Amino acid sequence: MRSCGVLLPVSSLPSEYGIGCFSKEAYEFVDKLAEAGQGYWQILPLGPTSYGDSPYQSFSTYAGNPYFVDLEELAKLGLIKEAELKKFNFGKNSKKIDYEKIYNSRFKALKTAFDNAKKLIKSGKFKLEGSESLEKFKKANSLWIDNYSLFMAIKDSQNGVSWSEWEEGLRLRKPETLKKYKEKLADEIEFYVFIQWMFDVQWKKLKKYANDKGIKIIGDVPIYVAFDSADAWANPELFQFDENFTPIAVAGCPPDAFSATGQLWGNPLYDWDYHKKTDYEWWMKRMARAFELYDTVRIDHFRGFDTYYSIPYGRKDAVVGKWKKGAGYALFARMKEVLGEVDVIAEDLGYLTPSVIKLVKRTGYPGMKVIHFAFYGGAETTYLPHNHVANSVVYTGTHDNETTRGWYRGLDKKVKKFANEYLNIQTEDEKEIVWEIIRNAYMSVGNLTIIPMQDFLCIDNQARINTPSTLGGNWEWRMGKKDFTSKLAKRMLKLATTYGRAAERRETKGK
Repeated sequence: MRSCGVLLPVSSLPSEYGIGCFSKEAYEFVDKLAEAGQGYWQILPLGPTSYGDSPYQSFSTYAGNPYFVDLEELAKLGLIKEAELKKFNFGKNSKKIDYEKIYNSRFKALKTAFDNAKKLIKSGKFKLEGSESLEKFKKANSLWIDNYSLFMAIKDSQNGVSWSEWEEGLRLRKPETLKKYKEKLADEIEFYVFIQWMFDVQWKKLKKYANDKGIKIIGDVPIYVAFDSADAWANPELFQFDENFTPIAVAGCPPDAFSATGQLWGNPLYDWDYHKKTDYEWWMKRMARAFELYDTVRIDHFRGFDTYYSIPYGRKDAVVGKWKKGAGYALFARMKEVLGEVDVIAEDLGYLTPSVIKLVKRTGYPGMKVIHFAFYGGAETTYLPHNHVANSVVYTGTHDNETTRGWYRGLDKKVKKFANEYLNIQTEDEKEIVWEIIRNAYMSVGNLTIIPMQDFLCIDNQARINTPSTLGGNWEWRMGKKDFTSKLAKRMLKLATTYGRAAERRETKGK
């Protein structure tokens, strides 16, 4: 079926507390998506973010971001008073997320709520209607919750330094040392468990609301985990580590036209021989968790499953490195055995070798077509709409691109001339040009079209989400409370209807 949706990170939603979360504004956004005939809401990874605030560098591939827990909901549960919340400076009046203010206020508010919850739980007065108990949640998520909560509690006790700098007993997970810290940090460990419970309850409630409205959630699974994560610390056998749990090599991309020194991501690389021996058990559990949280999963950097770029650990850039063979089709064959036919989008952007193209085709997963990439290689470029195929997802741009208005404004004359001719642009009004580019994406034969919210709002690069290979100033943009108007929703619906993409409207009550 032809369908359409919007790309907007949860963090970019408006809210009273400095960052988008699972608050009433999230439910209002879902209502507007339904009003606009949209069938999908694509988000970025939901994991707890670390230094740099990137959702692609998370402390856990399983856990949720504490920043997304709705504080107003905690107040309704009697865990924190609204008057107490007003004392914190979340930077709520800023058009951008102030992560320093969020970090310095959010955890204090959450710990206040936790302290109050402990008393209520102990007295038997704290119950969450329609959800499992804290103990049942812990049992159901024992695969990861124990390691994650212990990791975060220890990290806090070590002033936030990477686990690679912890004392040997902690770094190498010696049983006697872990036992000592579990006892010493019992309250802090329970705090992180409690926040994950709140995250889980609130997210599943929001997801159900969206699903009841006829809107599916597209989640995002990064191919790699962060080095400074509970995943790497608790499961060193999964990665290319030496006997001291130090990486032998790390992930990145080689030099190209966009970066003379390449991209040094620094993520640990998988020991694919080990994963193969275990029948990819860890990956199956990771993907099962993803499909518990989302309806469709976009797998980031899909080409890394075919071949991956290996950079010797300790290098300052990505100039020196080698391409090595990844897991290949075997991982996805196993996934189909274990999870069945699930909805996956393959992020197949960048330089694609014949073997990568073959892998994507063999899996049957739709790849991505980005309009911004379409006007640089002549009429044969696969990103041009006339070369699209039905089994694909069409974007104007992604979270790593400029906004469409910013992109078009910065095109050189030759590329802009070709774009104008191809897209039949007859105006100099930048906002209408953006709509014309969106219209071309909607016209595509690709089954699904996803447009970043900034493009529907026709905002320039002040609303850019991320500039790859840069630190600072990313992941900060927030949509204004009054930006997504009924007038805009009506125009989106008309476009969706015209090109056979409009989703069926379903009426459900709000939060």
